[in-house]
Amino acid sequence: MSKSSNTGLNAGRRSFLQRSALLSLAGVGAPFALNLAAMAEAAAQSTGSSDYKALVCVFLTGGNDHANTLVPYDELSHADYAHARGGIALARDSLTPTALSSLDVTGRQMALAPALAPLLPLFDDGRMAGLLNIGPLVVPTSLAQYQARSVPLPAKLFSHNDQQSAWQSWGPEGTTEGWGGRSADVLMSGNGQASLTCINASGSAVFLSGQTAVPYMVSPAGVPDVYAMNGGLFGSQGCVDAFQKLVTQTQQSHLFAAEHARVMSRALDVNARLRGALNSQPALATAFDGSNPLAAQLAMVAHLLSARNTLSMRRQVFFVQLGGFDLHDNLSSRHPVLLGQLASALVSFQQALDEMGLGKQVTTFTASDFGRTLSSNGDGSDHGWGSHHFVLGRAVQGNRLYGEWPEAGLTGQHDVGQGRLLPTLSVQQLAVSLARWFGVPSSELDLVAPGYTGFDAGTLSGLMSNV
Repeated sequence: MSKSSNTGLNAGRRSFLQRSALLSLAGVGAPFALNLAAMAEAAAQSTGSSDYKALVCVFLTGGNDHANTLVPYDELSHADYAHARGGIALARDSLTPTALSSLDVTGRQMALAPALAPLLPLFDDGRMAGLLNIGPLVVPTSLAQYQARSVPLPAKLFSHNDQQSAWQSWGPEGTTEGWGGRSADVLMSGNGQASLTCINASGSAVFLSGQTAVPYMVSPAGVPDVYAMNGGLFGSQGCVDAFQKLVTQTQQSHLFAAEHARVMSRALDVNARLRGALNSQPALATAFDGSNPLAAQLAMVAHLLSARNTLSMRRQVFFVQLGGFDLHDNLSSRHPVLLGQLASALVSFQQALDEMGLGKQVTTFTASDFGRTLSSNGDGSDHGWGSHHFVLGRAVQGNRLYGEWPEAGLTGQHDVGQGRLLPTLSVQQLAVSLARWFGVPSSELDLVAPGYTGFDAGTLSGLMSNV
């Protein structure tokens, strides 16, 4: 498969169909709420779960404070960290129970934040790995090159919306295709319901949009109702019947109207199929904390995964998110609560995967707008760049920290100011590692992560198992 260019007519036609169908299905919501990629569905291929794989992106919206997430622990490093952080530093003795066994070549050591203690068993038994100082880059960049602006840099650094987009799609806000959607473009034809390849359980995100793939939106409560088809037109069944006939009648003279009707018919059919498939699945024994918004989203993802065989799915990409991480103040009180929600949700989700026998077939990873400043502004931290993240699953070669360890204090070779980290691991490297595991052939990797060949291919070469 190769990425073909769109003519103006095709682009306009696709945009019209997507927007008009969304307007017709009033009440569903955001621009990517319904998956209109159904028109690209290929012939269904029923398969057993042994050939199934899924990626789950857990986005920490607002810019997670990485320095209080994965924390320098050895005495010298912690002293540098504490001096830079001041009053928001985590005390070394509070980190002892969550100290990681992984050391770098000089003996440096890190620890999980105390609130992430539930994740420690996953790390210790090899089901979780850490990614050090990862972030959006255009090309490998040194501090001198950054200061001289002698190499291309991501657009609008330190901007929330633009860096969320850069993490998910390589471009600033307004970019229309993400690397999750591009991975799906390559493989979605093997799914029985191609329009359910990319599913968002939290709201619109460019990560799931491809050239063909369009996200289908669900909520933690389930499949969204199309209100016009559920008694939402003046409480009149006659109005509902007339609406359905209007939007699904394909025998029309106008090309756009006929195509819109075909898309609407498939969209309504997909809604019905998914709702029926979910209703037919037994409840999972794994408990999720319903008061935790991220756990509620991941519980829905687990429910969707349980229906994979009923729907003849082979490859899927999911997106969930937890907000509140823009902690310019009250970091010491608010950040541990958010990390506790993250840990609880991820542990329950991994338990649910094991319950379904999908521990090796679903890989979960965290992402965020950016990291934050190592130096404190007094009560919190400000916008940064590079950050630390996690990858989880039984296919992960865990109990390791991947990438270059940054200095624990200020004014090091990775510090672009106030302890903002210049990334040494690019998002492209992560995208390619996950895409290879997902099944994207080498010939299509540049579609998923343009420019990835400019980065060291060996850094994450051992992250994912092919088993």
